[in-house]
Amino acid sequence: MTLPPQPLSPLDGRYRASVGSLGDHLSEAGLNRARVHVEVEWLIAQTDRSAFGSTPLDDERKRALRAIVTDFGQDAIDELAGLEATTRHDVKAVEYYVRARLTDLGLDSIAELTHFACTSEDINNLSYAVTVKAAVTDVWLPAFDAVLAALSTWAHDARDVPMLAHTHGQPATPTTVGKEFAVFVHRLQRLRAQIVGTEYLGKFSGATGTFSAHVVADPSLDWPATSQAFVEGALGLTWNPLTTQIESHDWQAELYSRIAHANRVLHNLATDVWSYISMGYFTQIPQAGATGSSTMPHKINPIRFENAEANLELSCALLDSLASTLVTSRQQRDLTDSSTQRNIGVAFGHSMLALDNLRRGLGEIAVGTVALEADLDSNWEVLGEAIQTVIRAEVVAGRSSIADPYAMLKELTRGKRVTRADLVAFVEGLDIGDDAKRRLTALTPATYTGIASELVDRLA
Repeated sequence: MTLPPQPLSPLDGRYRASVGSLGDHLSEAGLNRARVHVEVEWLIAQTDRSAFGSTPLDDERKRALRAIVTDFGQDAIDELAGLEATTRHDVKAVEYYVRARLTDLGLDSIAELTHFACTSEDINNLSYAVTVKAAVTDVWLPAFDAVLAALSTWAHDARDVPMLAHTHGQPATPTTVGKEFAVFVHRLQRLRAQIVGTEYLGKFSGATGTFSAHVVADPSLDWPATSQAFVEGALGLTWNPLTTQIESHDWQAELYSRIAHANRVLHNLATDVWSYISMGYFTQIPQAGATGSSTMPHKINPIRFENAEANLELSCALLDSLASTLVTSRQQRDLTDSSTQRNIGVAFGHSMLALDNLRRGLGEIAVGTVALEADLDSNWEVLGEAIQTVIRAEVVAGRSSIADPYAMLKELTRGKRVTRADLVAFVEGLDIGDDAKRRLTALTPATYTGIASELVDRLA
């Protein structure tokens, strides 16, 4: 029995509500709308300079042309699909679509300026730059910022909550919950600045990047300057003056590598939170109606963080592939990038889905006070670092003659459970000053957090 047509990707099925806004930019329809946008703006730019005797369009006609883009909808999508079925060429279909709209508007006199001196890649590279820039700015970054805001709230709200740290999976010098979240905020803020600083490059220089057809058509015009003005002024991109037929995609490799890096930091966050949940350092807030197991009623599974892990891994796999393959093109042009770039939306979609799960997950956990306090109180041996460091300072100050303080504390604590009473008795018997003894006997694992709380204020 055959099912009715179904979405093949879970991003377009099960998870559409979380990632659907990306489709406005990174879908085939979004790409075609951007192509129409580039073609229309190129028409307007040419008539503005009265190219080849054309007349500048009045404001009403410019608005009518730009409405082809702003009103782009299902009818346009269907018409373009029909044109491409005949042309077997997506960009040529766009050209014919724009020409048809010129006829509708009574502008046949400028029809030959449509796609003038352009190779398909002149339109495509600019369209991808426009759509990816909009997707990052309008969709992905707000989702990323929502996670950053949640992490920042955790950092500040839990800045004073002491937590036993673990290095190599073993008890280590205590920290605070907030400081650990602040580390992730700091890492992600740096990456955000790099992502925001991306240059979205565009080329507009003809079949092999030489302006050959342009110069033959009008030898008197400064075509590089015209190209730069169009790419930067009309489209808001950064002009690339030296290319083959294609824009070299280096900006894409840079962007996707940075997004993948951010994904990996978020993956680290997901695995850490998952681990802390398993240790009881975070408790999960039951969600009404939710089920953790089909057979074990007691369970609350950390599904948000597990889902985020999986989708970050999928996103990175695609972004890594895009970054490594798009920078290579055989000689002046091959079409491997054409198929590859159609998966940009999928790569961002998995990242978006992970961001959505992380944001939700961070709102569904609470500090596990009982486990945090119990672990701190069960690991007094972590104060061995503090004691041997103070002894060293006392030796240097001439208030102690103890030899090899580290070895002394290693003998007392390594691989052993030590109680508060054990440490107090040990400190009282040390050859150190009275002030040092007072500081050490007053110390507890919960207060041995240094300036962890104050470090949160380092966040931008």
